[in-house]
Amino acid sequence: MTMDAEFNPPVGVAETLAPGLRRILAPNPSPMTWRGTNTYIIGQGHVALIDPGPDSPAHLQAILTATRGETINAILVTHSHTDHSPLARPLAKISGAPVLAYGDSQAGRSQIMRKLVAAGMTGGGEGIDADFKPDQILRDSETIHGPDWCLKALWTPGHMANHLCFAWNDVLFTGDHVMGWASSLVSPPDGDLTQFMASCARIKLRKDRVYHAGHGAPVMDPAKRIKWLISHRLKRESQILAQMDGKESTARSLTAQIYTDIPAALMPAAERNVFAHLIDLASRGLIAADQPLYLGSKFSQL
Repeated sequence: MTMDAEFNPPVGVAETLAPGLRRILAPNPSPMTWRGTNTYIIGQGHVALIDPGPDSPAHLQAILTATRGETINAILVTHSHTDHSPLARPLAKISGAPVLAYGDSQAGRSQIMRKLVAAGMTGGGEGIDADFKPDQILRDSETIHGPDWCLKALWTPGHMANHLCFAWNDVLFTGDHVMGWASSLVSPPDGDLTQFMASCARIKLRKDRVYHAGHGAPVMDPAKRIKWLISHRLKRESQILAQMDGKESTARSLTAQIYTDIPAALMPAAERNVFAHLIDLASRGLIAADQPLYLGSKFSQL
C-alpha cells in the first residue's frame, strides 16, 4: 500500500482536472477507499458522469450543485461495489439520465466463481450493491457519445466481474482496477485473479497518457503503474509457492506467513487475496485443492 498523503482534495467540491473533466470527492474515506470515491464529470452542458458513488445525500447534492444548469446524459458505473454504484438510481430519478454498466452484481462471473457462490461463499468483503441494475447494458468496446465527448467501455473483470474502464481521448478511467495509492483488492467470489491478470495484460497494450482511478490521485505514468501491478501479482504468486514448498497449506496459514506487517483489521482481506491466487494457481494446474474448493481448502503443489 502506497498511500499518497498529498492527495487531499476538498470533499464535495467539483475540481477541474482538464478541459471537459471535473472530479468530486465523496465523503466516504476508509482504509479501502483512501480519501473517498472519485466521481467524474465529462463534458460541458450535456455531460456524462462516472461512478456516482455511495449512498450519500451530501454527495448527491454536491453532484447536483456541480451540474446545475447542465444536462446529465449518462450515468456510467465502473462496478457495483457499495462505494461506487448506490447513488446511481437516486441520481437517475432526479436527472432522468439512464444508468449504464456491464450488468448487475452477478454479471461476468467465471464458472469457478459461480460454483463458489452456489456452494454458499458470500461476497468478497468490500460490499456488493445487491440491488444494482443498470438501465442499459454496455458491451465490451461499446461507445457512448455526447455533444463534445465520446467514451469507450472496456470490460476489465478482476476486481469485480462486472468491472468496466472507460476510455476518453488519451485518458482511461480505471475504477478500482488500477489505482496509484494501493494495489487493487481481488477477493473471491467477487474478484477473480485469472480475469484480473488478463485485464491487466489488455490495458498494458494501450497508450494512455493518464489514469483517473476510483480512489486517489491521477496516475501520471500509466505504463509504469500497470507494469508494477502485474509484477506485484507475480511476486505474490512466487511468495505463495515458496511458502508452500511441498507442504499442504491453507489461505489462512499462507496469509499469516506472508503478510507480517499489516494491521489485524486488514488480515481478512489479505486472506481473500491469497485465496484468489490459490484459485488461479489451481486453475493453471500448478497446485490442487481438496474438494470442494472453498476458503478453508487445503492446497498442495503438484
